[in-house]
Amino acid sequence: MSHFTKPKLSTPKKRKNIPEGLWTKCPISDEIVFAKDLEDNLMVVAKSGYHFPIGSRQRIASLVDADTFEEHDAGVKSTDPLKFVDSAAYPDRIKKYEKESGLPEAVICGMGKIHGMPVSFAVMDFRFCGGAMGAAVGEKITRAIERALKKKTPCIIVSSSGGARMQEGIFSLMQMAKTSAALGRLSEAKLPFISVLTHPTTGGVTASFATLGDVIIAEPGALIGFAGARVIKETTKQTLPAGFQTSEFLLKHGLIDQIVSRTEMRDRLRDILAALHTHRKPQNETMVFAIAATAEV
Repeated sequence: MSHFTKPKLSTPKKRKNIPEGLWTKCPISDEIVFAKDLEDNLMVVAKSGYHFPIGSRQRIASLVDADTFEEHDAGVKSTDPLKFVDSAAYPDRIKKYEKESGLPEAVICGMGKIHGMPVSFAVMDFRFCGGAMGAAVGEKITRAIERALKKKTPCIIVSSSGGARMQEGIFSLMQMAKTSAALGRLSEAKLPFISVLTHPTTGGVTASFATLGDVIIAEPGALIGFAGARVIKETTKQTLPAGFQTSEFLLKHGLIDQIVSRTEMRDRLRDILAALHTHRKPQNETMVFAIAATAEV
């Protein structure tokens, strides 16, 4: 007779398959957030305030009144003026960007309304070639500015870009002057330009239209700068302050006017537009002088 009885092994229950993409981890707090809740909050983590990137169409929907946005210049697309080839031909890269992003170009432009106030919009999308500014992007943004001038409305540009598009060389760099000149005409007509900087806004975009706003707003924690930190350090031979290219640092040192959470952006734009252009009384009584006001979140 055996002194030891072999235990009966129970068959482990099969774990139900959990679909991927149901949960997202916040990179700041390590909090696990339900993806649907995150989407409903415009990809902003409620507790930590971390801003995940969003696409241009989702951003437009979060800003404009329902069913008021009318896209313009959707047919303006990149060409290959330099016949550029590196590890792949530039036209092949463009096709890849279109497929991956579902967009025809790195910016969407059009007319819409914010709380009933008409606005000309240009909203960049980092998913298309890192939001790089080529001739097509510069042309579309310039047309958005000129549309504001023609219709006598404010212009809002939401930037998200790695800078100039190297595959178009000088044609890309020319867009810096082109967009800036258009904004000069808008300023002469005394029509407001609000620049919204999101993560990241760098290179030739930062060095041109993105920092020419009558009011410059940034999302929290956004990377904003011209050259990369390593390049600046090697060039200047200086030890750089921590976080010197964040929206918080730039607010403290005067480059931007406000930091506004994405979840509050639509209403903040309403108040600024009211103060700058329409002479309507802002609903936020404290927003009497929009340019001077600052808001840290």
